[in-house]
Amino acid sequence: MSIEIVNQYFEQYGVIAIFVIVLLEYMNLPGFPAGVIMPVAGIWAANGKLSFFLTMVISVSAGLVGSWVLYFFGRLGGNVFLKAYVKKFPKQQQAIERNFEMIRQKGCMGIFLGKLIPMVRTLISIPAGVLRFNFLKYTVSSALGICVWNFVFVGAGYMFGNQVFELFA
Repeated sequence: MSIEIVNQYFEQYGVIAIFVIVLLEYMNLPGFPAGVIMPVAGIWAANGKLSFFLTMVISVSAGLVGSWVLYFFGRLGGNVFLKAYVKKFPKQQQAIERNFEMIRQKGCMGIFLGKLIPMVRTLISIPAGVLRFNFLKYTVSSALGICVWNFVFVGAGYMFGNQVFELFA
């Protein structure tokens, strides 16, 4: 998804587009890269189309809802869902296995740190659900990690404008 397309969706649908696109990105759907979505949201905030605070609330809320979807798929569908997911996305199997280990070894801190690592940050929700990690602890750890991740990318767009894409490209 290009910068122009993201900007067009934001222009046409406003905060709803930000929420939906970030939600889909946190559900690990191909074509929704955070490196484009979040800085564009920050640029919008810098240009006065949204407040920075509202942009953060929307993006963190969407990220948390997307993370909950994958968590509950993992929790309710367990290994059946995991096998189907890996069959559809075989390249992600190793990352998912690493996420199981991170959660087993580090618990809440593993989930928080996982939310700060590209690719791991969206996939860690599935193993957390499969392992039936405590939902409240999962939510707090995820929300903190999502907030930090989104703050960096939205903040970069806010502070540096279009130049941010050269930083993250």
